Amino acid sequence: MLTPFKGNGTVDLEALATLTNYYIKNGASALFANSQSGEMFELDPEERLQVIEQVVTISDGRVPVVAAGNFGADIAAQADFVKQVYARGVAAVILLTNQLAAAGDPEAVLESNIMQLLDLTGPIPVGFYECPVPYKIVLGSRLLGRLMQTGRVVYHMGTGLNIKPGHGKNRAGVAGSDLYDAYGEPADSPSQPEGAGLSGIQGNYFPELVAWLCRNYDNSTLKKEVNLVQRFFREEMEVMYKDYPKAAKYYLWKKGMNISVFTRDSGNSQVSYEMKNNIDQLERRYLNLVEQISGAVVCK
Repeated sequence: MLTPFKGNGTVDLEALATLTNYYIKNGASALFANSQSGEMFELDPEERLQVIEQVVTISDGRVPVVAAGNFGADIAAQADFVKQVYARGVAAVILLTNQLAAAGDPEAVLESNIMQLLDLTGPIPVGFYECPVPYKIVLGSRLLGRLMQTGRVVYHMGTGLNIKPGHGKNRAGVAGSDLYDAYGEPADSPSQPEGAGLSGIQGNYFPELVAWLCRNYDNSTLKKEVNLVQRFFREEMEVMYKDYPKAAKYYLWKKGMNISVFTRDSGNSQVSYEMKNNIDQLERRYLNLVEQISGAVVCK
């Protein structure tokens, strides 16, 4: 999820409520609040909890809500914040792998810290996010398999630029694992997806299109349309990722949502001519795609 801010940079809870309903009405099967897209590193601890609580309240049980939660100077502090996040009513607390070890640490250090955090947080369901900022730490297949065996892990999001056949983590013997991709350039064979779904930035532009693809990827009567949607996501990924998340906020504003394009990393609501032009063209190509698939995707 994105986190809306007012023009003065404070969290806009009213716009966040509108955005939460928008995602759900357009087919999101779950929500990831306090994420990188939501500028989680730009929020203070109180704001993180405020955002999470608002999303849980507005979603009102219609879809599960998960949220990043292992923030703190050490594992004990992270465990304390994980408990605070879970107390807000989320279905699971997402653990950022790059908060669990330093860049370059051996996997043994990462594994030890994860197991310590799990021990300190009791039965709380968790997920893992290989967040690429400030640096990326990937869970190896063996470690992911061990973590799945704890019965605590309900979600895993990788951040590769492709979902490729024979993805190593799917061979890890982790039955029941929900493996997601964050960027989601679709597999060449949409009838044989390697992950459980998409948990990426496309959902902040076109949640209805992502939901449509997840429903219809193996529908033989819609093979042509599925291929068109797959191609759209492949070809438009660079445009969507450029100037993100401000570009996504601008797109939603263009669609009529009362949302500021303010981002804390930029500290302003300014939109460059290039961004405006890129998003205007993206919108036109999207509308053309919808027409080609016979209006099957309608944004609410």
